[in-house]
Amino acid sequence: MKVTFDEVSYQCSKVVTERYSTSFALATKMLHSSIRGHIYNIYGFVRFADEIVDTFHDYDKVVLFDKFEQELEAALIDKISLNPILNSFQHTFHTFNIPKHLVDSFMKSMRMDLIKNVYLTDAEYKEYIYGSADVVGLMCLKVFVKGDIKEYEKLKESAMALGSAFQKVNFLRDVKADFEELNRSYFPNTNLKELDENSKQRIVEEIKADFKLGYEGIIGLPTEAKFGVYTAYKYYYKLLKKLQNTPSLEIKNARIRVPNCEKFGLLARSYVKFKMNLV
Repeated sequence: MKVTFDEVSYQCSKVVTERYSTSFALATKMLHSSIRGHIYNIYGFVRFADEIVDTFHDYDKVVLFDKFEQELEAALIDKISLNPILNSFQHTFHTFNIPKHLVDSFMKSMRMDLIKNVYLTDAEYKEYIYGSADVVGLMCLKVFVKGDIKEYEKLKESAMALGSAFQKVNFLRDVKADFEELNRSYFPNTNLKELDENSKQRIVEEIKADFKLGYEGIIGLPTEAKFGVYTAYKYYYKLLKKLQNTPSLEIKNARIRVPNCEKFGLLARSYVKFKMNLV
């Protein structure tokens, strides 16, 4: 029966989430069971697309990405795919009526990583961020509000800001890998070869502004989603503070992390605030 295949597909997306991002997986576990699986489904899809452009260096990435995109289109039309990750994503896509233009924008930004290495202008940077991060936040928001159009529109701007904040934190944390291994430079008007404290602080302040707007949206989220999203927010904000307090030279030479003991401490404090209605 197809129900068995669907269940296997959902489990695959969950495994992908847990294997690739322990922090995101932890936050997702804090979501209500009625929506948790759908966030796994979204993450599995975006992770696989990202893996093609970031890590499959011994293969023809363009060919792989083209095939993945063709399979994605077929999955969304046919409402089934033998690729379990795409099969689980199409289920979430149709269940919550995720706008197709969000998926298209995401795939466009991923394809940009195949052909573009340096983002020289704010316009290019914002276009990439929108497709790689903002739209992922919007897909998740569709799930969080269970397709409610009015609530979606009300929280849309904040969801995009939070997606931007998460992505920019990743960019700052991964400066070494992106620049030295992938030869990419996302931040415009920034010389990553000589990243100084002023440049770093400018980036940090930009991210803080995104977090501020993102937090305003978290307050308005349904109860089923609020604790999980707040947990992710606290983790990424903690990571940003670590990056802010780390000398630029060290950021360029090492990958800054939040230790597991600190993650669980954040989780405990977040839970207390959530239960006391302080979020």
